[in-house]
Amino acid sequence: MSETLTPTAPRRLASAPKIGIVSLGCPKALVDSERILTRLRAEGYEVSPTYDGADAVIVNTCGFLDSAKAESLSAIGEALAENGRVIVTGCMGGDEASIRDTHPGVLAVTGPHQYEAVVAAVHEAVPPAPEPFIDLVPEQGIKLTPRHYAYLKISEGCNHRCSFCIIPSLRGDLMSRPAAHVLTEAERLAKAGVKELMVISQDTSAYGLDIGYAASSWRGKERRAHITDLADALGELGIWVRMHYVYPYPHVDDLLPLMAEGKILPYLDIPFQHASPKVLKAMRRPANQEKVLHRIAKWREICPDLAIRSTFIVGFPGETEEDVDFLCDWLKEAELDRVGCFKYEPVEGAAANELEGAVPEEVKQARWERFMQTQQEISAKRLARKVGTMIDVIVDEVDGEGAIARSKADAPEIDGNVFLNGDTDVKPGDIVQVRVEHADEYDLWAIRP
Repeated sequence: MSETLTPTAPRRLASAPKIGIVSLGCPKALVDSERILTRLRAEGYEVSPTYDGADAVIVNTCGFLDSAKAESLSAIGEALAENGRVIVTGCMGGDEASIRDTHPGVLAVTGPHQYEAVVAAVHEAVPPAPEPFIDLVPEQGIKLTPRHYAYLKISEGCNHRCSFCIIPSLRGDLMSRPAAHVLTEAERLAKAGVKELMVISQDTSAYGLDIGYAASSWRGKERRAHITDLADALGELGIWVRMHYVYPYPHVDDLLPLMAEGKILPYLDIPFQHASPKVLKAMRRPANQEKVLHRIAKWREICPDLAIRSTFIVGFPGETEEDVDFLCDWLKEAELDRVGCFKYEPVEGAAANELEGAVPEEVKQARWERFMQTQQEISAKRLARKVGTMIDVIVDEVDGEGAIARSKADAPEIDGNVFLNGDTDVKPGDIVQVRVEHADEYDLWAIRP
């Protein structure tokens, strides 16, 4: 900034005020950022892509892990240094004292999904233009993702009480959106050119439980607030629909026929977290992993193209080498397609902090490396089976060297890519059929025939 900014003094601007945003954390937080910007854009604010061009900056924080908190505090510090006028929101916003201890100069601090409070803080710091135009906002709202894909958040909060997690204390218990609201938003996004929807929540399988799976009308038909009914309805939009954060409740089995029919993508993101019954019990997670293996086999019988991704934690308090042996053996039998692994990290306020048997950091690192090596071998084997096959891909980027795309088995930013070297006759959002020529542990290379 060329001028010195006074953190406490609001300024009334002759032109449209500009707001920057730094969005950290998970896709659910990204949706919160989009909602905040949509509201501000409707009031005449413009979105600035740089610190220099912004009259104030919103930092949407993540507060799940200590490392995420450190990243959030660093981002706040950078925004203060580069701009000077910073409003903090998001999951870490619930711990205002910690934020102000480190950065006393922030203008305001609000908690997660407190949209009205964030907008009020912006109003105080940077008053809106005198005559905002309601047509400044596209029908689908302001999106922070590329035009061809979007996240569709169907609920807030979570009813689980996993010992390593503080999400319920940050975001509360499950709060589901009415089915008609979700479907209307999805329809608007599809009409605006979105080709792929990522359905997200803290617990997608539990959608509607808190409102008794109440039905609401969409396209002249009553639709229950239930994940299978929602998936079936989303399948009418003619776009890719991808399911994330799915707990393996019994009714998840009902999604597989919809995948086999092509209504939604043959993709399940299930946070298994571990396989050892002892560790899962300490995590307060479902612990019948043999039954899960049986269900995975049945799912693949119904839908052979099914891709399963998951996340795991190694180094949880009390975890032994035998538990890691069990986990790696379970992985080899399950043959999951896409897997991420985290080294356990204490979270302030989590029940797991009271557990005995802390695992040393060097042991966590060794277990993580062993886990990743095991999964890389599984992933390489599964991807090698695709060489020579024809698959559909969605294009994300194109430059002078070719295109980067994703298959139905790949969610953006967390899974693999399909590289179309030399293919520049496509554009982002195109869905094309390609033949797979090569594979490694994570990615595919393909050509259009």
